[in-house]
Amino acid sequence: MVLLRLDSHALSRSRFALSPLAETLGAAIALSRPCTDTWLAPWHARHHAAFRARLDADPFARGMVALISSTKYLPDHVSFPPPGGMRTRLHEELAQMARVPDEAVGASLQLAVEASWERHDLGAWLTGHDWAGRTAELFRHIWDTYLAADWPRRRALLERDVTYRAGLLAAYGWPRAVERMNRHSVWVGADAIRFSNRPGHDRVVGPEGMLFVPCTRAGRGTWLCEAPGLPYALVYPARGTGDLQSAGAGPRNQALARLIGTGRTAILRALESPATSSELAAELDLSLGTVGGHLAVLREAELVVGERTGRRVVYRRTEAGEVLATGRTTMAGGGTATR
Repeated sequence: MVLLRLDSHALSRSRFALSPLAETLGAAIALSRPCTDTWLAPWHARHHAAFRARLDADPFARGMVALISSTKYLPDHVSFPPPGGMRTRLHEELAQMARVPDEAVGASLQLAVEASWERHDLGAWLTGHDWAGRTAELFRHIWDTYLAADWPRRRALLERDVTYRAGLLAAYGWPRAVERMNRHSVWVGADAIRFSNRPGHDRVVGPEGMLFVPCTRAGRGTWLCEAPGLPYALVYPARGTGDLQSAGAGPRNQALARLIGTGRTAILRALESPATSSELAAELDLSLGTVGGHLAVLREAELVVGERTGRRVVYRRTEAGEVLATGRTTMAGGGTATR
């Protein structure tokens, strides 16, 4: 069991961040395997064959992706804490990656091999030099070829997760905001987060605080990023990467679409977690005006409500909207009833 122990100032300075590098890492793992996530299925189907062909043509890329896809220890040079908070750009992270010397990369890769559940022969593909630079080139290719066009949709979902957890933080504090970041994360005592059940040494988070980084469900669960001079970063799966493409599938959803329309059905289902109109527009690939019109009708019907948070208006389903969208209602005591 690994604990992150926070000192007395760490909580007040901890914050959220985004990491295009984490998305790229997850995308590489997802594309190297058969797809088991329906949210990723259309994207995976478009790119899987081309990515496999790219790996087959480059032993270094094939070996690197195979290793990071099958180890409990991610190599340090692919798991940096994001340096720019919510505005982190991939080129910043790749610049950090490319500066890591071969000696450090080799030592980290050896630890990854020892923690892998598969056999790996580093000597078969870890040849030449500038291994971090070559990894950065591989990640740049993955981003440009397979991720850049999908980034607005993913970013909207990640920002929604941050909005949701920031609301929990404001209302209840960090223990609730950290709750269910993954199936293992839990607040322990007054000053520690358990983020893994695997053996390992605890870390102490100093007065600079730490970063919490949502990532779409692309290959891995939760991992810890650390680097000299940067705060620890905990990467965790974002909420809401359910089957957004299937909003119109199934008898219940088809009936709901006939009742209130396909656009309003998609919005009602997308509000599984609260979102702004801009986030909904990006996620559903609709114009802001179209989303605004649908939201106005849903508000008049008392199926959604909007609550102002700073300059943002965040929408969520009402109890009636929850019943209509899911058939479930929350009962006193925290249980649910299905209708």
